[in-house]
Amino acid sequence: MINSTVVIFLGLYFIVMLGIGAWTIRRGVAKNLEGYLLGGRKAGPLVTALTLQSTSMSGYMFLGAGSLGYVHGYWALWYAAGDIGGGVLNLSVIGRRMRKFSQLMGALTAIEYLEKRYPSPVIRLIAGSLTVFLLGCYVLAQFIAGGKGLALISGLPYPLTLFISITVILTYTYLGGYLAVAYTDTFQSMVMLVGVLWILISVLFELGGLSAANRMLGELDPTLLSVWGKNLIYENQWGIVIGAVLVFSIGYMGWPHVVTRHMAMRSPRTARLSGAYATLWNLFFVPAPYLIGILALLILPTLDDPELAIFRIAEQLLPAAVTGIVLAAIMAAIMSTADSLLLQTGSIASRDLYQRFVHPGASEQQMVRIARAFILMIGVVGYAVALIEPPTVFAIVLFATSVLGSAFLPAYVCAVWWQKANTTGALASMIVGAGVAFAWELAGLTESTTVHSMLAGIASSTTTMVAVSLLTQRLNPVPSHIIATMQSAAQHNAYPKQLTAKSDTSLAIEAIEVEGMLNSNKDNGKQK
Repeated sequence: MINSTVVIFLGLYFIVMLGIGAWTIRRGVAKNLEGYLLGGRKAGPLVTALTLQSTSMSGYMFLGAGSLGYVHGYWALWYAAGDIGGGVLNLSVIGRRMRKFSQLMGALTAIEYLEKRYPSPVIRLIAGSLTVFLLGCYVLAQFIAGGKGLALISGLPYPLTLFISITVILTYTYLGGYLAVAYTDTFQSMVMLVGVLWILISVLFELGGLSAANRMLGELDPTLLSVWGKNLIYENQWGIVIGAVLVFSIGYMGWPHVVTRHMAMRSPRTARLSGAYATLWNLFFVPAPYLIGILALLILPTLDDPELAIFRIAEQLLPAAVTGIVLAAIMAAIMSTADSLLLQTGSIASRDLYQRFVHPGASEQQMVRIARAFILMIGVVGYAVALIEPPTVFAIVLFATSVLGSAFLPAYVCAVWWQKANTTGALASMIVGAGVAFAWELAGLTESTTVHSMLAGIASSTTTMVAVSLLTQRLNPVPSHIIATMQSAAQHNAYPKQLTAKSDTSLAIEAIEVEGMLNSNKDNGKQK
């Protein structure tokens, strides 16, 4: 049965999303490649914080988080614990330096930055190919989540709702580029927050408060209140617990689509205020979906599909108009990640693979067209595949994010902090980290070793980065101009306009100009 109220509300919501995309087009920022891929590096603190967090959350928060709480009880909050501090940690560790270095090195994508920092086309080829594949799986999951969620509550057929959700996402991403994605993410993050808190408050009101709900959970199964999971399945398994905390705390420092947010900030100083905004938003949003899933056990004890816990709760407790707001929040979580994944995948495929290895002489306008064409291709292929509804798609998305974090986290962190990190170490780290995470999941080693695949992957990639870099310093030294650039950027918060205006030139020339400009400033200071 079609719920006309929900359909009308969602129709208005989608119009707002398209309107934001149209507004960014009128600003004219997306006319060149830097404008399309990074919004001209003009994102302020609030926009940076909210696009960073909403991109990181995805539809997982309304499906996977609720499911995890429903199945394991309060143990699920280990994931939330890491996620709450993830934004400020991300911005603090690599945000400021990534913003500086990426502009000085003339990098427009996260993968391009890796090659600039670790000079080798092999780095870009492997990193770009791996990222396109994993993000392709991830965006497919978001398409399916959007189609299924919209079909469940609106009553419209799944093929139609899938088509609608993909079309809206493709339209504003295709036209407006990064700024369209960032501004729609900002709006959608607010909708997500209102929607999830509305459901949580309704659940608590229905159950008579959190204390009363916990008493009922204790009567149902005391182990649901434990930090070790239902039936104490994870008791003292700290390897799994630590991995659960790491996935959404330090894990997405290795996600290219998140790293891009640092590169698009207005200035390095933007990171500080962005960290405060991100943490404040996380405190209210992150625990809520897990708690709703836990408390859903008391309202829907016989739910067949735990991933639908939040949908079913909203459907049962809220009036139709409010359900429309909640569904908009769920769609916002899905769309805010899908658009970022689409843009990032398109930019990597066009600049890091096509231009770098197929057509080096491609103009900026050609690159924008290639990125847009790839985005459309992903949408068409994604729709066709999503109609089949692969049964393991949500397992794939969690798998993909773990592999991304394991492969790239040491490479990105060491790129801005460790001058001895070299090309050989970075390449070995990416291969080993991705390989271990893949093998760990495929072989089911998490259960047998009680060590989370994320922990195993990051530990192996970090160890490899350090060991190989140190062992190959003589054979593969870090170029002196890269060291000079890192030292200069680390010691100064701002750069003269004459320098940043030339940030799209070759790295060696930039390093020379950095050094000359700093020496000139010192001499002027002495004269004064």
